[in-house]
Amino acid sequence: MKDTEPDGIIEPDSSAVSDPTDPLAELVAERDRLAAENADLQDRLLRSQAEFQNSRRRVEKEKAEWHEYAATEAVRALLPIFDDFERALKSESSDTGHATGYAKGMELIYQRLFDALKKLGLEPIVSVGRPFDPHVHHAVEKMETDEVPPDTVLEEYQRGYNFKGRLLREAMVKVAVAHPESDSETN
Repeated sequence: MKDTEPDGIIEPDSSAVSDPTDPLAELVAERDRLAAENADLQDRLLRSQAEFQNSRRRVEKEKAEWHEYAATEAVRALLPIFDDFERALKSESSDTGHATGYAKGMELIYQRLFDALKKLGLEPIVSVGRPFDPHVHHAVEKMETDEVPPDTVLEEYQRGYNFKGRLLREAMVKVAVAHPESDSETN
């Protein structure tokens, strides 16, 4: 007779329950391992796709900014020529003895150059009569006067320019300051 427990129940052999060669247990373990690996690969794929999209957006933004401001150095190189035209036109208009044809020709060239630069995004800074702004003006001279409020731009020596909303060059200006004796009277 077989060994029985006091209640008469036959105890199964414990080696049959945890058999390491059980094909079902191996398949379940393999399935779980593959599912975890699949989830990890899926996560890495999604992260790579997001990183690629961010990189592509950043490159597109940098490319757009580069295109927008690519002409900055070209415009900066043309500004001295533009200044020469302005000076030539000012001196020519004051000298009435010269032929007016030359002045008109210079003025037409100047206007065409100005229009071309304006289409590229060049914007002159209006200074005379405006309050002095250290962000757009460079004071090269100060003049004591009571005719205008202090810190008002009296004269522009060299025009300043913005290029597509950014400061390209400050305007060189003469600025009004109050007389010293008017300062002591108010104190």
